[in-house]
Amino acid sequence: MNAIVTPIKSETLVVIGNGMVGHHCVEQLVERGALGQYQIHVYGEERQRAYDRVHLSEYFGGRDADSLALCDAGYYSEHGVNLHLGVQVLEIDRERKEVVTTEGRQAYDKLILATGSYPFVPPIPGAEGHSRLVYRTLDDLDAIRAAASHAKRGVVVGGGLLGLEAANALKSLGLEAHVVEFAPRLMPVQLDDEGGKALKARIEALGVGVHLSRATQEIIVGEEYAYRMNFQDGADGRCEYLETDLIVFSAGIRPQDALGRSAELEIAPRGGIVIDADYRTSDPSIFAIGECASWNGMIFGLVAPGYTMARNLAALLCGQPHQPFSGADMSTKLKLLGVDVGSIGDAHAATPGAKSYRFIDEANASYRRLVLSEDGKRVIGAVLIGDNSYYDTLLQYAQNGIKLPTDPSSLILPAGEGAPALGADALPDTATICSCHNVTKGAVCCQVDAGLTDLGELKAATKAGTGCGGCSALLKQVFEHELAARGVEVDKSLCEHFAHTRQELYGIVRVEGILSFQELLAKHGRSHTGCDICKPAVGSILASCWNQPITDPALIPLQDTNDTFMANMQKNGTYSIVPRIAGGEITPDKLIALGAVAKKYDLYTKITGGQRIDLFGAQLHELPDIWGELIEAGFETGHAYGKSLRTVKSCVGSTWCRYGVQDSVGMALHLENRYKGLRSPHKIKFAVSGCTRECAEAQSKDVGVIATDKGWNLYVAGNGGMRPRHAELFATDLDDETLVRYIDRFLMFYIRTADKLQRTSVWRESLEGGLDYLKEVIIDDSLGLAAELEAQMQLVVDRYECEWANAIKDPEKLKRFRTFVNDQRGDPDIHFVKERGQRRPVHASELHLIPVTEEVL
Repeated sequence: MNAIVTPIKSETLVVIGNGMVGHHCVEQLVERGALGQYQIHVYGEERQRAYDRVHLSEYFGGRDADSLALCDAGYYSEHGVNLHLGVQVLEIDRERKEVVTTEGRQAYDKLILATGSYPFVPPIPGAEGHSRLVYRTLDDLDAIRAAASHAKRGVVVGGGLLGLEAANALKSLGLEAHVVEFAPRLMPVQLDDEGGKALKARIEALGVGVHLSRATQEIIVGEEYAYRMNFQDGADGRCEYLETDLIVFSAGIRPQDALGRSAELEIAPRGGIVIDADYRTSDPSIFAIGECASWNGMIFGLVAPGYTMARNLAALLCGQPHQPFSGADMSTKLKLLGVDVGSIGDAHAATPGAKSYRFIDEANASYRRLVLSEDGKRVIGAVLIGDNSYYDTLLQYAQNGIKLPTDPSSLILPAGEGAPALGADALPDTATICSCHNVTKGAVCCQVDAGLTDLGELKAATKAGTGCGGCSALLKQVFEHELAARGVEVDKSLCEHFAHTRQELYGIVRVEGILSFQELLAKHGRSHTGCDICKPAVGSILASCWNQPITDPALIPLQDTNDTFMANMQKNGTYSIVPRIAGGEITPDKLIALGAVAKKYDLYTKITGGQRIDLFGAQLHELPDIWGELIEAGFETGHAYGKSLRTVKSCVGSTWCRYGVQDSVGMALHLENRYKGLRSPHKIKFAVSGCTRECAEAQSKDVGVIATDKGWNLYVAGNGGMRPRHAELFATDLDDETLVRYIDRFLMFYIRTADKLQRTSVWRESLEGGLDYLKEVIIDDSLGLAAELEAQMQLVVDRYECEWANAIKDPEKLKRFRTFVNDQRGDPDIHFVKERGQRRPVHASELHLIPVTEEVL
């Protein structure tokens, strides 16, 4: 009988640090068979096993330690790895080759330091307790949550990546949030001056105070709030201050190199344990990776470089081919407080001879900068604020030296007919798709050639898209392109949580009578949570099917800010009030009521192109009071905040106009009252003209109706905006009943089959068979769906309820309309000035003109 020989584990390998990089190193060691050679011990100072710090802010959105964990609870024990959590390593005894811990001593043959970094807190007098919080671990976040429960205002010291994440966390906890930054711009490492200016404008528009070029001198007891931060004297000699209830420091990180220092390993002048290209420290038995390591005097603070170090060190320790470390690309794409921010390569154009193209859109606080080499032939850097849709293309140009278009500026100009598109087929196989896990296009192609056809399986096989997540869109594009190139039907899943298209999910919701996101996720999803793709899409589907008020508990967590507060947020953090004025018709009494409300609350008043009157400048806590008065005067919500029917524009028609042949106002009123509140994949606009002179501009709308002497002509699938599309003539000389019946069918078929955020114009162009096919379905009932579509529409119509009327009757729903959790006051940092007899927001450049003692207008 043959005996089973168990490999002798000849060496002991100790890993200090169970963060993202330390855990990834262990994963790589396990995958490469290291457990046949090493007995592995892992020490983590925190009580929790390794978790995802990249998505740490989601902890305040309902995720817990288990959902953030990078592995199952039994991963380490199942693979024979000894995990010691909540155990501090006190000392490295290099002479005896032992680590001294709070549990005792552990011998090692090889030692890996993956201790990461710690948040830097400047030595400011008075910084203690709730005025000395940090944003780094789950325990830190628990401390912030506890402090926030009795606070109204919170300040973050530091305007870098983590600082803005921390500000977002404070805002999510219901606090008035401020950011104090020593540098003259936000994200000074990644952004140039213009980029910092654009980011500041966008973040201030979200209601977060930004204070630049401020150095905190001391923290003392406050008068209105718990603490006062006294800043160093300004240029005018005046000492400025800011009061707050809690302070979170995110003023940068420092390498956690204390163990290395005490063990007398070589330390870089600016901190960090010195390593060579093979990750060795000055002691050949000790290695360092991640943020605690210094290579050529540099610390690499992103996930991707740390993972590269971990991957190659694991290969080295297993005697397998590896890549010596030679630096890392620090390009990054992220969303901060909902604002797209991207930085690629030499974003500051520091390379000698570098040339730049800039696109500046001050109206929308958007900014893009493209940096080229001296010869103008290569992309070497970029900055993006406000729109990261350009990021993947620019990154590939920079990383792969792809030949530039004739006009390089077209790479950052607004998308148009002549804008160059860099398709997946243009990328070389060496193009890096996922920097965190070093996955190339060629690696994706190999997986497709091996028969892999599911995106989730691709992520599991390659780890692509599982690090910071910034490559997800490009990964999906390349994967689907390679599948299609091989004749494989492409998976059109809505997202990784639902293996269904939006159209399929709509059908499931209707057929099974599903009324909530959690029910749909439990029956047909892949996880216990959702994402920014599926949540609003499912929320729209539920509203389209059952016309539940958007304020219902089942829908609130799925919505963005505008839907949550049933108002459009404006650039200074205030909101607009848009009551419905069906067909543009309004009585003198209602005009007076609108004027009275606008005057009482000092709201900016504007008549729009959609024949409505918009009121701007309301603060969050004022919304219920304003809507209460408007509803009492006979108004209802205009749904300007939702993907739904917006307006039905009309001319005066035959009632007044000598050219009118039909009552266009009466029809407009009928259509708007029928379809008001109808949720759809995108916003919908109507218009009704009383004759062919077309004063209501019906042929540029999603649904256009033009009167004839025999009835109505129906036009569909038009839109204005950035890419106008003329509506197409769909049917002619219709009577009132037939017109409404066709519109019912058209809208419900669109809602049923369109993709998420797809306008009727784009949906119509994607239909195989084009307009003729659409006519067959709607007019000829070729699919036998007509009665069903009409019945679905009637259900939505019958269940209509004004969402604001619903909300103001419910005390629980009203609780979220507060600027501060425990106070009904407004935001003291919102300022206005008078212009043309009305108030408008103070621009950032005008803030210095407001006296310190001036109250908000």
